[in-house]
Amino acid sequence: METILITGGTGLIGHSLSAELLKAGYQVIILSRKAGDQKKIPTQAESQPGIEYAVWNVNAQTIDIAALQRADHIIHLAGAGVMDKKWTTAYKKEIIDSRTKSSELIIDALKKNTNKVRTVISSSATGWYTPDEPGKLHSPHIENEPADNSFLGETCRLWESSIQPVTALGKRLVIMRTGIVLSNHGGALKEFKMPLKFKIAAILGNGKQMISWIHIDDLCRMFMEAIKNENLSGSYNAVAPFPVTNKELTLELAKQCNGNFFIPVHVPAFILKIMMGDRSIEILKSANISNEKITAAGFVFTYKTIEDALRDLCRKESKV
Repeated sequence: METILITGGTGLIGHSLSAELLKAGYQVIILSRKAGDQKKIPTQAESQPGIEYAVWNVNAQTIDIAALQRADHIIHLAGAGVMDKKWTTAYKKEIIDSRTKSSELIIDALKKNTNKVRTVISSSATGWYTPDEPGKLHSPHIENEPADNSFLGETCRLWESSIQPVTALGKRLVIMRTGIVLSNHGGALKEFKMPLKFKIAAILGNGKQMISWIHIDDLCRMFMEAIKNENLSGSYNAVAPFPVTNKELTLELAKQCNGNFFIPVHVPAFILKIMMGDRSIEILKSANISNEKITAAGFVFTYKTIEDALRDLCRKESKV
């Protein structure tokens, strides 16, 4: 039985991924902050059965070495939420530092301690890419493009660069540039659904911005494929085959959740900018992202279209 050590394992992706890894027969250890920090190790009631927890402290640059030495693979998801708070100077620094300093801690621990880690799989984001002009056809962005010079582009560049030194330690490195993750357990889909409680389908801005998305189940399967397939290395775009506009996603979600009982309403870009400040840049960003590299490596998506993805998620939610 192989052991997977996960950072950021209690977040949106980590929670679902941990459950799928357990089903597949892996032993899972989640690194969590020690008592006194913002997050604590979950109690038995809060944690998922079968998952172990170990302590690390990124600020103090300490980590449970015994847990590290048990790991065959590391999945690195840790990082402060990009949309969680207003982008003040201090929070921008936290967004970057939480990613780069956690990578530095992993690398330093691997360098200084004997271990059997073969693979490091690190999360990144499609914020790497330069935005497209909404409403115009653009060639899909591919992995060898340079990072955008925006805050999110620079964050992704520093994020990926910070974990890159593991390759010099003889570890296979796979980086997942993840698009908008569709899940019933939080993230963007939760925000899209909120107006639907009032029968309103809220289209953001002009609705023409392209969204490159992925169903949480496909994303978990992609991470697991990165563990098993030793031919995978480098950066991969974790997005479904068919991106959609914000308007298309919003109307399809309304249809799947509410049938024909909803009213489409455009939320002007200037209102989003007033409400969210610089974070509105991410909400209004248009990016058509290619997944050709991962599909050429043999990965097959279960949810290729937004209709299939939202139908599945709305069906599952209705059973809860």
